[in-house]
Amino acid sequence: MTDANFAGAPGASPNAPPGSDGGNPEAGVDARIADLEAKLSAAFADAEKLREDWLRARAETDNVRRRGQDDVAKTHRFGIETFAAALLAVKDSLDAALTVENVSVESFREGVELTARQLDAVFEKFAVTPIVPEGEKFDPHRHQAISQVPSDAEPGTVVAVLQKGYLLHDRVLRPALVTVAAPRPDAA
Repeated sequence: MTDANFAGAPGASPNAPPGSDGGNPEAGVDARIADLEAKLSAAFADAEKLREDWLRARAETDNVRRRGQDDVAKTHRFGIETFAAALLAVKDSLDAALTVENVSVESFREGVELTARQLDAVFEKFAVTPIVPEGEKFDPHRHQAISQVPSDAEPGTVVAVLQKGYLLHDRVLRPALVTVAAPRPDAA
């Protein structure tokens, strides 16, 4: 073994056993170049495979995102479909009431009551509940005060409901329009 093998001289192969160059330093260099070219080709092939995998994954992610956006758009557009379908029976009852020619006050009242019960059933099915706060303490989140009136009730208490409010589950759809008991002037 010579000092050239340890010094990294041209033609010296770090992995080649001493004396394997057969006396031809260019053969060792050519072998080393061929080995490096093979490794480089393998690295390029691996890089291309990873790039193709990344492109497929990106395309799949884009497809999932697009499908999700389409689903959200459809939900926004058709989210009330079952509610609207349930209201069709109520609409049919109202239309039928308008086509009756010989209407008595009693039959008209019965028809309106039947239609109101149908509508209440639809509201119950979809968790739409009325807010009827008479006698309760005023709650600005659920009630809208129209005025204050003198009353024997405790100040800040709802004394009259002018229009029912409605909740959808626990969210206010429309606050109840109310009048509230005014503070008593003699309480000063």
